[in-house]
Amino acid sequence: MREFDDDVLECFLENQLQLFPERVAETLDEADEFLLDNMAVVVDSVEEVIEFFEEEGIDIEGAMDDEILDADEVFDIGDGRYLIVEG
Repeated sequence: MREFDDDVLECFLENQLQLFPERVAETLDEADEFLLDNMAVVVDSVEEVIEFFEEEGIDIEGAMDDEILDADEVFDIGDGRYLIVEG
């Protein structure tokens, strides 16, 4: 059974080159395994993206929401949720 839902996996498959120089997954199962191995997280709002970066000790002070969401590690799933993958 997959850990991440199809929307998350499809978003990652379509946009993985924003973070990685080459494709790291070709199928939904490969994407799920890769995201699990890299401890990717799905959050429900921009505020939770900001909280995640703060908890990880990433300096985002003074950054606007748009700048944070444009980070290579942040994938907009399109339904209000965001996938965060640490490259």
